[in-house]
Amino acid sequence: MAGTRTRTMARIVGLGAGIVGVGALAASYIYDDDQHTKRQFIRVAAAENLNNRPTKPLPTREQQLKSLSSESFDVLIIGGGATGAGCALDSVSRGLKTALVEMEDFSSGTSSRSTKLIHGGVRYLQKAILGLDIEQYRMVKEALHERANLLDIAPHLSYPLPIMLPVYKWWQLPYFWAGIKMYDLVAGSKCLKSSYAISKERALELFPMLKKDKLVGAIVYYDGQHNDARMNLSIALTATRLGATIANHARVLSLMKEEDENGKEKLCGARVRDEVTGKEITVKAKCIVNATGPFTDSVRKMDNQVSKEICAPSLGVHITLPDYYSPEQMGLLDPNTSDGRVIFFLPWEGRTIAGTTDTPCDVSHSPAPTEDDIQFILREVRNYLNPDVEVRRGDVLSAWAGIRPLVQDPNKTDTQSIARNHIVHVSENGLVTIAGGKWTTYRSMASEAIDTAIKACNLSPAHQESQTDGLLLEGAHKWTPTMYIRLVQDFGLESEVAKHLAHTYGDRAFSVAKLASLTGKRWPIVGRRLHSEFPYIDAEVRYACREYAATAVDVIGRRLRLAFLNTQAAGEALPTVVNIMAEEYKWSEAEKKRQLEAAIKYLQQEMGQNVNRASREKIPINLSKSEISEYVKRFNSLDTDKKGYISLNDLRASLKARGQDVPGDTLHEILNEIDLNLNGQVEFDEYLQMMAAIKVGSISHSRFAQLAEMAEEDQRKKITVDRSGGGL
Repeated sequence: MAGTRTRTMARIVGLGAGIVGVGALAASYIYDDDQHTKRQFIRVAAAENLNNRPTKPLPTREQQLKSLSSESFDVLIIGGGATGAGCALDSVSRGLKTALVEMEDFSSGTSSRSTKLIHGGVRYLQKAILGLDIEQYRMVKEALHERANLLDIAPHLSYPLPIMLPVYKWWQLPYFWAGIKMYDLVAGSKCLKSSYAISKERALELFPMLKKDKLVGAIVYYDGQHNDARMNLSIALTATRLGATIANHARVLSLMKEEDENGKEKLCGARVRDEVTGKEITVKAKCIVNATGPFTDSVRKMDNQVSKEICAPSLGVHITLPDYYSPEQMGLLDPNTSDGRVIFFLPWEGRTIAGTTDTPCDVSHSPAPTEDDIQFILREVRNYLNPDVEVRRGDVLSAWAGIRPLVQDPNKTDTQSIARNHIVHVSENGLVTIAGGKWTTYRSMASEAIDTAIKACNLSPAHQESQTDGLLLEGAHKWTPTMYIRLVQDFGLESEVAKHLAHTYGDRAFSVAKLASLTGKRWPIVGRRLHSEFPYIDAEVRYACREYAATAVDVIGRRLRLAFLNTQAAGEALPTVVNIMAEEYKWSEAEKKRQLEAAIKYLQQEMGQNVNRASREKIPINLSKSEISEYVKRFNSLDTDKKGYISLNDLRASLKARGQDVPGDTLHEILNEIDLNLNGQVEFDEYLQMMAAIKVGSISHSRFAQLAEMAEEDQRKKITVDRSGGGL
């Protein structure tokens, strides 16, 4: 029992034995905190001036590329994730002439594939306490400050979220409570809301899906949540509105060097290729900042081939489940999984996300989830939900993998023990590398990187200190919680759509609404939905093109979050998305086809569609004789001319007989749900495979199965009086 208690205590922060230690750490940090507060007073006036600066229209992507090739910059940032965009904003707000290039899209990598939390790091505080590690403690305190700042500067994109920690042994309650209270204590005045303990009855009231057996109570604490890809883009857009030149789909091919007055080689720019047109340009800059996340070492090797690798990439997988898996406003933390990893279970964008895993991996441009990772998360979810909630493989709407750019510690081998702290390094040739860290601390990391760049490259900014603490991001300036009502009243949008636009674009939502098409209905007046299940509308695709979306993947993955929320729905909306973008960019039919194929490949490989199909194919067909007999009847009711397979025309004829005229695209989607052989037709064995998958929960539902059942029922109703044994 004592051993078990010890292990449990080590799972959560603030164990009884650690309280004294954290008190000592807190006392040792008071001086630094006071100095930070003094610096804040100095920055307030400058931040207010930037927040009140007149808004400039966004330059087009072509104008941005022209600027890159024709001008010289103080700072060139490579990487358009959260840290890179943060560096661009920090640099330009200090008065430095700034450029940023990203080889794919803004937030296309790790920054869009996070757990969507803005948090201080409960686990890191645990390590600080148990190891009396002041550096870990400072990292947590810094992250809690940044958490509060991020909620302030982008209130439309971020919000506090209560997270429940269920307790199944009575003696764990005081330990867990002490740990979470310590989290509040370290946050100090930046604490979002005070954590609290609740009874079993109250826990089940707040989280009805929770397993009741042995539950004795729960602890509820608060962290922040956000739309990570949109937040990333907002940081980049804020930078360009302040004068930074930014370009996505602009790949760095090589770094350029020249000799200084002492005959020493120094970096002076980069050779960049526009991946949209294939054109190559030269970007001149006094300083280059490497903020490429998992690709940090590849850029460092451009500078010096023998550079030692400093990143230890780790793969984190998440899955998306339907909304009924969690309450709308309550998350769940499992601190004691079967293999020691922490799993979050959170409501997000009208669905539930669960994750993450933590596995050493190789760096890849297209990281993909595996079936083992998905099954691990599902098993952990099952452990916490009551038997009324059948956790089915078929309920996985999307699955994605992100590579965390952890900083390698040569004394440790497993990534779970590596802290998410960061390093800033300057090479002999002047390459400034910012590596490691986490989403929440992107701003402070960027500030440190630009501080280092100014010293290393002898830059002369208008402001020596960072100006970004308190600097409002794109869309935040005039946003209010009730702003969506004006969108409903002024434009005739649905309330759900208006709320979505307000919480995604902030005060820019009015610019989006102006692009919305008439619906032709009495209500809503404008705003054609891209998919009936989601509040995304046609205008957002057009607006995405103005915000530098260059591909269909940019839209379904980052501008809208369809790919992350439901891959099937994303695939169904894809043709409409491509057609709208084709109008904006004057794409040819060949380009439309290429965009469609690339987006389908993205959904299949990076968003888990292929994994789902593969898992379904492995399911044994354990159907009874009576079930198979019934399915033969249903299959034959669609295969009316006894070909041995069901085609698109068979589906069309069956629906037409029921008085339904369904578009060809929808029929293709229904067929593709079951067409494992990918030959445009459904054989009987494919049908049985699908019904077996539905039986075991690997598929939650199927439109094809419903059509077959309805067709068989219709056929039964059409049996004539003669055949029934009657007659005249």
